[in-house]
Amino acid sequence: QVQLVESGGGLVEPGGSLTLSCAASGFSTDTYSIGWFRQAPGKEREGVSAIYSSDGTTYYADSVKGRFTISSDNAKTTIYLQMNNLKPEDTAVYFCAYADSTGYGMLGAFYEYWGQGIQVTVSS
Repeated sequence: QVQLVESGGGLVEPGGSLTLSCAASGFSTDTYSIGWFRQAPGKEREGVSAIYSSDGTTYYADSVKGRFTISSDNAKTTIYLQMNNLKPEDTAVYFCAYADSTGYGMLGAFYEYWGQGIQVTVSS
């Protein structure tokens, strides 16, 4: 059973940084995707970033390119989302999610397992 647990959220001032972590376990395949998604109040869920286990291919939403970086540890059991130069519009609940294949990019419908989500608030 795939389990995903997010941590590292909180309150940060505009221009600040946070690093989200996604502790992952229970994978049944060596080829998979991990994505970060977010949902702000009153808005639809959107893809933020994704990484493929097979070759490290990464994807970023245009709104976070150059500010966010996705990475994983050597064991690929923790996936990070380094968020720099945060803006108030980055405020949302952030989720990590797992898909048992690659090729889906940040299409949330193809991710089968989701973490519980963690709040990120950017405010002065």
